Amino acid sequence: MSSCSDEAIPGQPIVLGCGQLCLDYLVTVASFPIPDQKIRGTSFKVQGGGNTGNALTCVARLGLPCRILAKVADDSHGRYMVEELESSGVDTSCCMSAKDGASHFNYVIVDNQTNTRTCIYTPGYPPLLPDDLTESLLLDVLDGVRVLYVNGRSREAELLLAQKAHSKNIPILINAEKKRTGLDELIDLADYAICSTNFPQEWTGAPSSPSALLSMLIRLPKLKFVIMTLGEHGCVMLERCSSEVSGSEEETDIDELHESLKQSTDFTSVLPVCNSSLVTRLTGNVTGRLVIVTAEKIPSSELIDTTGAGDAFTGALLYGLCTGMALEEMLTFASRVAACCCRGLGARTSLPYRTDPNLATFLGT
Repeated sequence: MSSCSDEAIPGQPIVLGCGQLCLDYLVTVASFPIPDQKIRGTSFKVQGGGNTGNALTCVARLGLPCRILAKVADDSHGRYMVEELESSGVDTSCCMSAKDGASHFNYVIVDNQTNTRTCIYTPGYPPLLPDDLTESLLLDVLDGVRVLYVNGRSREAELLLAQKAHSKNIPILINAEKKRTGLDELIDLADYAICSTNFPQEWTGAPSSPSALLSMLIRLPKLKFVIMTLGEHGCVMLERCSSEVSGSEEETDIDELHESLKQSTDFTSVLPVCNSSLVTRLTGNVTGRLVIVTAEKIPSSELIDTTGAGDAFTGALLYGLCTGMALEEMLTFASRVAACCCRGLGARTSLPYRTDPNLATFLGT
């Protein structure tokens, strides 16, 4: 793991992800335990995890070359996580090994009664630092890259990498789960943002989710779109548009636009549907459109675990961005991929391959 390989298929876009690798210990239970209770698990699995590793595993299974930049402990857990990624087709040759480190790990309790999961995270060490990123490594790891994926967990190193990517005109997608120290500098460089349900309002202080999405586009002029994920309720996206609108057109209130779009969205559909507003002038001199995407309705008999569904969604978006999918198609595709992930225990067990019949409509396989 000392030097970057050049194994990508010529002509195919490469996705680069930077972040932490984590080992997940997953156990399912009939219902979440109460304090001081002893219960039996119904199933158990040990599997690699972490946002970056999960998303890149998704990209690799969908058929695109991808590589990861991370620092892992030189212990049995670290080696296992790297080998697992390699077996899925992720290029790990730019990973660094820390001789005296300890691996990050998660305990994940999956509650079959409520279909929820609880994560208990234990951080490892040492972190990936800017001093680890030599100029030659940065050039090697960014070679041939179409999109860079970051999430701010190794923020100082990710910022240095993102600055280099920005200087080379490589688009950056950020996954913003929660406010972190130093995240502002990183998100300033992003072309695309995927956010948790609460992040837009927490970050902007806006009074509503739609107004928070608009505030993000106003504050981040480089941002082309921002997506807010809503779990079983799908997602909402606000896209910045370059299309001209009539100079006399009045500004549209984003909250009213969102409410109107909700009213015309078919939330009863079993499969994901995408409903888009017209391109309009919004408050703050932003021209854009709002998009609502519903989530696939998974039968209770098939819903196993939601761990990693957001990472699967992100991985599918990375695939769509690299392959030039139309926006509406990309969002419904990502929703289908996320639903596939929920049908197995762990973040990677049920991630689909590009030959999956559920994806034939999108990939023509």
